[in-house]
Amino acid sequence: MQLSDKARFPSFIRTIPSDKKQVDGIVLLLLKFNWRWIALLGTDDDYSQDGIKALNEQTREHGICVAYENTIPQGSSAVGHMLRNIVYLNVKVVVVFATGQPVTDLMRQAIASNVGDIVWVASEAWSLSQSIPKMPGISSVGTILGMAVKGMALSGFDQFIQSTRNSWNGSFQKKSSAFLGATSNQRSCNQHCPQCSEIPASAVQDFDSTFSFSVYSAVYAVAQALHRVLKCDKKICNRSEPVVPHQILQKMKEENFTLNGRTISFDKNGDPPPQYEIVFWDTTSQPVSFKTVGSYASDSGDSVTRFVVREEDIKWHASGQIPVALGSKDCIPGFKKTPYGIHTCCFNCEPCTAGTFVNQSDPYNCQPCPEDEWSDDESAFCQKRTLEYLDYDDHFSIGLLVCAGLMCTVSVAVAIVFAVHHDTPMVKSAGGKMCFFMLGCLGVSCLSIGCFFGVPTTWKCILRNPVFAVLFTACLCCLSVRTFQVICVFKIAAKMPKVYEFWVKKNGQWMFVTAAVGLQIFMCGLWVGIEGPHPFNDTQAVRGQIIYDCGMGNMFAFTAVIAFVGLLSVLCFAFSYFGKDLPKDYNEAKYVTYSLLVFFFTWVAYLTAYVVYSGKYIPLINAISVLASLASILVGYFIPKCYVILFKPEYNTTAHFQTCIQNYTKTISSK
Repeated sequence: MQLSDKARFPSFIRTIPSDKKQVDGIVLLLLKFNWRWIALLGTDDDYSQDGIKALNEQTREHGICVAYENTIPQGSSAVGHMLRNIVYLNVKVVVVFATGQPVTDLMRQAIASNVGDIVWVASEAWSLSQSIPKMPGISSVGTILGMAVKGMALSGFDQFIQSTRNSWNGSFQKKSSAFLGATSNQRSCNQHCPQCSEIPASAVQDFDSTFSFSVYSAVYAVAQALHRVLKCDKKICNRSEPVVPHQILQKMKEENFTLNGRTISFDKNGDPPPQYEIVFWDTTSQPVSFKTVGSYASDSGDSVTRFVVREEDIKWHASGQIPVALGSKDCIPGFKKTPYGIHTCCFNCEPCTAGTFVNQSDPYNCQPCPEDEWSDDESAFCQKRTLEYLDYDDHFSIGLLVCAGLMCTVSVAVAIVFAVHHDTPMVKSAGGKMCFFMLGCLGVSCLSIGCFFGVPTTWKCILRNPVFAVLFTACLCCLSVRTFQVICVFKIAAKMPKVYEFWVKKNGQWMFVTAAVGLQIFMCGLWVGIEGPHPFNDTQAVRGQIIYDCGMGNMFAFTAVIAFVGLLSVLCFAFSYFGKDLPKDYNEAKYVTYSLLVFFFTWVAYLTAYVVYSGKYIPLINAISVLASLASILVGYFIPKCYVILFKPEYNTTAHFQTCIQNYTKTISSK
């Protein structure tokens, strides 16, 4: 790998791929079979140490854990101790990036130790070893896979060797004489070599030919570069100009030609495109054979274009199944990995909680689902939520809208009755013109019920509770003023005539109503201005649903508005209680108490539900509380008076009211 450093070796070019590419191929092989719990063994040389360092970096990036790493020691006892450590750590895959005699010693001791079902991944330095496969018992060490530089048979080489041997054996003397008499320019490749005839052709032909094509292509690359520098054509070359080394180097860097069907080129580091074969040692055959079961190649740079492994061609040792090499058993979908110890491959599996999921890209963390999605416990993915809200076609919505329309109609009818009989004592005692103001507020509030249904919008949210708070405040003020006026007439006028006179002259009742309603409008405006009711998506209430509803906004402002309504209710109740002994036709204590109790109960129920329950029917409960509050005043205060006006006209006379006042006066006098 160091030879690819152009700062240190600027003129180095090779036809054998860089070991960095070999490391990439080994890591791809590990990932192919999901082997993530491995051992790394090497030797004390640059080739091995550079490879082990690169393997450590690559495995760390891809989540592969190196459970054990060591340099192959000398001596069988030390090697045996190392193998026992590997077995103890339950390592099933051992990558041996090493050369020379240490590998032979390792495999010899592995046979002696009977290490069992282990996968040995060999670097190209020994993946096609001729000596190790001949060891007795080599089939017991497990499965051996390796990376090998892709070789290529040299066409005509065997025939050339055989023909030269025949020539040397048949006519050595003649060849020798001719050779000695020839000039240097006439000498062929059959140089004067008496010893060559003593080497049989089989010895040359059976020699490890892994790098034969690399040597051949290297010589050919130099020849091509020299050919281009000399500007040679098919017949002659230009030898008039001197050739310097840097010219040859530059031409070699630029080369891109095809030799025997294979492209010869070099990258910026002087390295050729990697072309490796993945070999399998078939130990079931005798002798052991090397079978190509895959390949790894890259056209240029770091872009992997081809990585193929034919699993069906691999005969796995012992069980016949692909060995499992994991520190901890993989978590099932929906469980995250919680590492313990120093290795990320050692982990516990913990379930992801509802609303989260674990993604394959990050198995160590449970990711929260997007807002519009949800998940159950132990989920590996999220599901789309359904959007829920109280629509107009819901049965409850239809029922409440009908009730609101009916109440609005009744309010109009009561107003008509009161308008027709506006001069009667009953209408005057009920509040006179103030009754029409109350009925108008009740009618408008009934119309606002429609804002509780359908898709929430900002205006719908504002027209719900703030509008009701203002209009209901006006009704409560009118009730309080009417009750207070009756008390003034019968109890305060005689004792504090000036106060009563001031109240009457200054239209105290309207001043009070205006002030109270104005204060409530101010508080509602402040509420809306700070943070008023607004649409929001409730994703926490129900799994699998998004509840589309109106939020109350600033809770302090909302509480202040409701508290003010509650204060007016208490004031109204107090006035009605003080007037409980007034004449019957002026005594509204029973009806006002009924109206206020309905208001209190319905709003306590709504606020309780708002706190403890979440769902699409919260607006329904809110609408019921609003409608019930309005109905309590309409039914409790106005309907009895309409009944007297329409069905008991004898009680709606001045004489009857005077009689009631006289009876009350006599009763008070007798006490």
